[in-house]
Amino acid sequence: MATVITKFFDYGDEEVDYLRIVDGILGAAMVRMGKIERVIIPDLFSALVHAIVGQLISAKAAQTIWNRMQLTFGEVTPHNLAERSADDIQSCGVTMKKAVCIHNIAGMIADGDFNLDELHDLPDAEVIQRLTALNGIGKWTAEMLLLNAMERQDVVSWGDIAIRRGMMKLYGLHSITKEQFEVYRRTYSPYGSIASIYLWVISFE
Repeated sequence: MATVITKFFDYGDEEVDYLRIVDGILGAAMVRMGKIERVIIPDLFSALVHAIVGQLISAKAAQTIWNRMQLTFGEVTPHNLAERSADDIQSCGVTMKKAVCIHNIAGMIADGDFNLDELHDLPDAEVIQRLTALNGIGKWTAEMLLLNAMERQDVVSWGDIAIRRGMMKLYGLHSITKEQFEVYRRTYSPYGSIASIYLWVISFE
């Protein structure tokens, strides 16, 4: 089985100290938890497929499907997946809608109709705009690529239920509005991604 190369999200004392200063409650949780190592996938295509697989399912289910895809297809590359049918991709456990989305995007990249590498040179908002123009890619999926592949520093996704749950647990809230969420997101900026890394873990504590 060809394993997709991963690394840890790169952050250090500067980001942690900033968040501790601007948000004492989050800061106390960060001190208690110590440094959290967030595994990311630097290869943009692999990371995009991983994000599509993870849409609206649990992290555990997504990991099972992801492992099966690597076992079935070897390297998760545009050419490899473009050569397979949507049925082949679906057989790994994804919905047909996701399988068609992955197959179509793989074909576009393999044919040179979409250049993922160009995204590295674009600001976050434009990366989201480019990606959400693709069929089957919503804002959450684009934000996950920004954080979990491109290591962009300031991503806090309203569309991520675990991040919202983490906020609610951290601040003792029974529910959270978009307005409340935005206040926290702005507080964390420009290091929202590091806050997200902790909020994900807090949501499962």
